[in-house]
Amino acid sequence: DEALSNFVDDVRKFMQKLFLTFFGAGLLPKAPGTWGSVAGAIVAWGILWAFSNTTLFLASILLFLASVSVIDSYEAKTGVHDHGSIVIDEVAGVWLAIAISGDSVAQILLSLAFFRILDIKKPSIIGRVDRNVKGGLGVMADDMIAGFFAGLASAICYGAYLKFA
Repeated sequence: DEALSNFVDDVRKFMQKLFLTFFGAGLLPKAPGTWGSVAGAIVAWGILWAFSNTTLFLASILLFLASVSVIDSYEAKTGVHDHGSIVIDEVAGVWLAIAISGDSVAQILLSLAFFRILDIKKPSIIGRVDRNVKGGLGVMADDMIAGFFAGLASAICYGAYLKFA
């Protein structure tokens, strides 16, 4: 019974790590947040190809909701807040940005670029949430806010391009 219990615990830890690192993207050696964002954008393109912006939007919200408790559990076990290898927050944020902006290659790339800038710089409310909200909600919320504003900026830029080009 103890061996089975240990095995189940090991599988649970492995699945948690796989989820939080977005299938290992967060384990890449340099700039894990960027790798997680790029991996997320690639998967977003696949979701958009097969489904729609609405599906991607709902998937980003579902990912946000599911991730909060998984991150809380991880932080309780490790004692580490917002470990660098956790990139599921970047994935949810970039999915939200792309869902808001649109599904052309230009919109996906603009959303990704704006998201990374906002996620790295953390201006205004994004930085305040990052500093002041603890646990899984804090890890996820700043990226969702960055994703929201990145999606708006991308949509505005792409719309201006279409109007004036």
